[in-house]
Amino acid sequence: MELHRVSGRRGLGFSLAFLTMALWGALPIALQGVLRSVDPATITWVRFSVSAILLGAVLAARRQLPPLGRLGRPEWILLGLATVFLAANYLAYLIALDWTSPATAQVMIQLAPLLLALGGVVIFRERFTRIQWLGVGTLVFGLALFFAGQLAALVAEVDRYLAGNAVMVLAAATWAVYGLAQKQLLRSLASQGIMLCIYIGCTGLFAVLAEPRHLLALDATGWWLLGFCALNTIVAYGAFSEALQHWEASRVSAVLALTPLATLGLSSLVASHWPGFLSPPLLSWSALAGALLVVVGSLATALGAGVPARVSSSESAGLGAGRERG
Repeated sequence: MELHRVSGRRGLGFSLAFLTMALWGALPIALQGVLRSVDPATITWVRFSVSAILLGAVLAARRQLPPLGRLGRPEWILLGLATVFLAANYLAYLIALDWTSPATAQVMIQLAPLLLALGGVVIFRERFTRIQWLGVGTLVFGLALFFAGQLAALVAEVDRYLAGNAVMVLAAATWAVYGLAQKQLLRSLASQGIMLCIYIGCTGLFAVLAEPRHLLALDATGWWLLGFCALNTIVAYGAFSEALQHWEASRVSAVLALTPLATLGLSSLVASHWPGFLSPPLLSWSALAGALLVVVGSLATALGAGVPARVSSSESAGLGAGRERG
């Protein structure tokens, strides 16, 4: 009976992790479709607004709104830091996506969790096992191989590709800073309360930059895609949080490491059925090998942490809140 229950929990954990991976894999494809009609700032404003409204309603109904009166000056500084850098991450990711492709964006943004992990080693004195360091080396080599392969293949658009990847590196770096600030905040607030504050703050920041009139240029497909992008944050992170309740964090992370491959597969599928919507990913053999090495490196980093452990619900959303990377 107990074995059956454990097996059921693991099966549910895998299903939820797979759902999260699929949603994050499809996100850059949908975002690129919306970018044809709407500017990055307006898209981001809509996404943060929807997230703030939905999460705020849920927490209010549960009477779990964050107790902001208890926060001191250091916590407010960290909250402001996390808000600004997550806003920068979302905007930079969209700009880079507009200059590259969903496949390239999803591979290159794998630099974000690597920078976060290295930040944890430097700031929080966390330790990596030998397997994890091997994974880090493999991931970095894979990113370099992927970048070089794409650079050689896209001769006609080298400047645009270089600019897009430079902005994507910026998106990864801003997400790492956000993640480190959020990790500190988890000592004072529950993760969902932190995210509500950040969503509200980001909504305010992007309200200054947004051009809501641009939304009028969307057709029916565009509205569906924008709706998917707006709801993706809440649904994906809800599934991610629940997955961590039923399965080890390292195994959930291992499934999520497959996200670049999901984006590559979905991009090819969409391009073959709707060629006018998306161009097929043009990957050289070296770029494809680099993408595979990035996934292998991510897997090694996730699974090489010794004894697998579950993460508390307060930590789970905090760790996952930026893995969408824009």
